[in-house]
Amino acid sequence: MGYHESMTEGRNAVIEAFRSGKTVDRLFVLDGCKDGPVLTILREAAKQSTNVQYVKKQRLDQLSETGNHQGVIAWCAACEYAEIDDILKAAREKNEDPFIIILDGIEDPHNLGAIIRTANQAGAHGIIIPKHRAVGLTAAVARTSAGAVNYTPVARTPNLVSAMEELKKEGLWFVCADMNGTRMYDLNMKGPIGLVIGNEGQGVSRLVREHCDMTASIPMRGDIDSLNASVACGVLAYEIVRQRTML
Repeated sequence: MGYHESMTEGRNAVIEAFRSGKTVDRLFVLDGCKDGPVLTILREAAKQSTNVQYVKKQRLDQLSETGNHQGVIAWCAACEYAEIDDILKAAREKNEDPFIIILDGIEDPHNLGAIIRTANQAGAHGIIIPKHRAVGLTAAVARTSAGAVNYTPVARTPNLVSAMEELKKEGLWFVCADMNGTRMYDLNMKGPIGLVIGNEGQGVSRLVREHCDMTASIPMRGDIDSLNASVACGVLAYEIVRQRTML
C-alpha cells in the first residue's frame, strides 16, 4: 500500500482543507504575512491545534510543488488519527485490560513507525502521541510500520499529562522507561497499563515522568548506556506481554 502526505498549497485550498475536516499536521506560513485570508487560515489552524511554522519565502519555494503557494502550505497526515476513546473501546471489545503506549516527543519517523509495528505485534490497543514537538503520521512512518498503522490506532493529544490523568480514572497505571528505574523484571506490570517511552535524546520529560507510577529500567551489559527508543519500547512491551500471559 502506498502512503502519501497530502500537500495543499494556496490560500483558498488550505482553508478548504481545514474546513473539510482533514487533519493538518503542519502549516507553513510566510513570515510576516497577516492579511485577511491568512488570518482566517490561522484561526482554522488554532481550532485543530495545528503546528504552525513561520518561514521565509525561500523555504516555501523549496517546499512548493506548484510554484503558486500564495504564502501558505499545509501538510496533511498520511493516515487518520484515532481518539483516545477508540483505544479504550478496542480493549473492551477484546475483553482485555487496556495496554497503551504513550510516546513523549518521538521525532524520528522510523522510530515511530517501528514502535507502531511492535505495538501491533505485542497486542497493545493503541498509541498516544503529542500534537507538538513530535513526528506525526507521515508517509515515512506509515511505510516503516509495515501496514500496522492500519490496525493499531494512534491518537494525538495537546497535553500528555492531562491525557494520562484521564486514563488514570479508567484504572490505568503508568510505567516510564528510565535507565535509573527499577529492573523491569522486579515490577508488577499486569493489569491496565500505560508504557511511556521518551524522546530519543532527552528521554521522558520531567512532568510526564512525575505522573508515572513506576519507572522501569532494562538490564544492560554493553559499553553504551542506552537503547534506541523503538528497541527499548519493544523490550519493555514484551516484558508486559510476558507478565500478562503468565499462568
